[in-house]
Amino acid sequence: MKRAIFIICAIFSLTKGFTQLYVKDTYVFNKGAMVFVKDYVELNTATSNLYLRNEGQLLQGSTVSNGVNRGIGALSVFQEGTANNFGYNYWCSPVGAPLAAAGNDAFVLDQVVKRPIDVTTPQNPIFTGGLNGSSTNSELTIASRWLFKYTAANNYSNWVSVGQSGTVQSGLGFTMKGVSGDDTTTGIGEATVNNPSGSGGLNDYQRYDFRGKANDGDIDISVAGMAGQYPNSTLTGNPYPSAINLNLFLLENSGYVVNYTNGAVTSGGPVNVINGNAYFWEHQKPATSHVLVQYIGGYGYYAPNNVNAFSPGTYNSATWNTYNLDGSPNTTGGSTGSTYKRMFAPVGQGFMVEGRINGTAKMKNIYRAFVKEGVASESQFEKNAANIANTVDVQNWDEIPNVAGVDYTQFSKLPTPQIKIHTIFNNQFTKEITMAFNPNTTDGYDNAMDVNSYETNLTNDAYFSLADNPKNFVITTLPFSVDKRIPFTLKAGDQAIFKVFVGDIINFSDSENVYLYDGVTGIYHDIKNGFYETALPAGIYQNRFEITFRDAALSVTNPINENIAVVQNNTNHILTVSNPNLMDIKSVILFDITGKLLFNKTNLGSKASYEFSTASLSDAVYLVKIQTSDGQSFGQKILVSSK
Repeated sequence: MKRAIFIICAIFSLTKGFTQLYVKDTYVFNKGAMVFVKDYVELNTATSNLYLRNEGQLLQGSTVSNGVNRGIGALSVFQEGTANNFGYNYWCSPVGAPLAAAGNDAFVLDQVVKRPIDVTTPQNPIFTGGLNGSSTNSELTIASRWLFKYTAANNYSNWVSVGQSGTVQSGLGFTMKGVSGDDTTTGIGEATVNNPSGSGGLNDYQRYDFRGKANDGDIDISVAGMAGQYPNSTLTGNPYPSAINLNLFLLENSGYVVNYTNGAVTSGGPVNVINGNAYFWEHQKPATSHVLVQYIGGYGYYAPNNVNAFSPGTYNSATWNTYNLDGSPNTTGGSTGSTYKRMFAPVGQGFMVEGRINGTAKMKNIYRAFVKEGVASESQFEKNAANIANTVDVQNWDEIPNVAGVDYTQFSKLPTPQIKIHTIFNNQFTKEITMAFNPNTTDGYDNAMDVNSYETNLTNDAYFSLADNPKNFVITTLPFSVDKRIPFTLKAGDQAIFKVFVGDIINFSDSENVYLYDGVTGIYHDIKNGFYETALPAGIYQNRFEITFRDAALSVTNPINENIAVVQNNTNHILTVSNPNLMDIKSVILFDITGKLLFNKTNLGSKASYEFSTASLSDAVYLVKIQTSDGQSFGQKILVSSK
């Protein structure tokens, strides 16, 4: 009879963990705790197993490249994906093939992906070449045609099918769609873990048992720089059977040095091969079709842009898009996705990174931490999940055991101060972009702080423009000043209606106001307490709009808007501008709502009033802009109506 060995010292303390863990012809069972091994794990025989259950995790302190774990036994760890035939999850396996020699090994899916029957017993899934998989109480069937990897590529056609038997290197990610059906077995030990229903089975989730040799040590991830005007991306993820601090991986591979004592982030790091951002695929839930042109999904964006590496950065939720046959977004409708917490990437989570140059990014044991999934712990696997509130009840972290020896209780768990701007296009879908504030950044482009959009060919779009970089940015990080003016671009493929407003303000209180300034009309629109709506003809409006925190028209002495009155008389078709204090009027300009100039009356002097005919105008809202000779300006909307 096999003996079960229960670990006591290793699950509670890093400093009292094992130097090595050797298991022969038996198993070690860990329920919801941490196992720390300073050097290697050897699961010596085929019947030697290490079971991580209820989010138990294995952390290791080795600094050897390619890992030191060995043996033909298997570590087993559970993770849940989406229970839907049509929806993708991006995965990264925490284990490789169970080979005797030391090191991290490549794997094929039918080696390491299993179906749990009970807490220790797995079942090999069935792989089908058909479109749909399924899950029942007796078996799990996975559709192998949706298993892909993506390595240093820049085009939809560069997805490489791996199927059930294709090779995936350690550290690379892969896609796998969920399957239909609900495994209602309650004997697998974790029916309520990460399960909103709390009972009866997995419901919207599918549980997978990853079994093999635990990945460990430095893991190389090949990346490539720009190919022409297009960036190259690699599907990677968290390759360990524990959570990782995603900030550390992104920062140290994008040219920064992290001080592990105080969390300070400074430039000048020796490795600068990626742009420092992570891109997470979000599929509409529930997805409803395998047909590419009917996919509804998009990428969410994470930047580790806080003032220190041990506090959360910024996550932008995806805009739901439909897709053309070439993989480009079609944007026929939808809405923004969930707001996920991404600082600690959980076991099995895959994501994209974008290369700057041809080179190698490295995952390291020092990034590993014992963090269970949850909103409060900033760790969520991409699957069916509810929208998450952005409130944080406690400012500093509780104790987080980790390989780097960082005292997380000294660091804030509050995210980067930020303001999210939402733009609705034609009342169909919403684009979220974010202004984040960090005094250690610049107004120009900074790796890991500013995030460019993956979706550059949207018909209608909204994004930030940076003077020193031609890309479209969905996250811009810069020092805050109440006098700051942040360029904001709107793009209309055809004539489109845009509604712009502040969607959320997170951990930011330095300004009471947020305005959208229209440089054509000279009007400041309060988008914190309302929305700005405009209809624009086809074009890219890159130099017209700015986000500001102060209405310059209200900051001057004797402001023009307190001395000028604008009245539209629709009975007589007359626009009257009253100037009782005889200010020197330089110009009265009339625009339609799209910003098209209709007339510009100049050098009007200091008369008490001015009248202009509106008889030729169609019924609509128009904008009147008045400028004085001392440089003040004032704008007001008028309604022209024949009714």
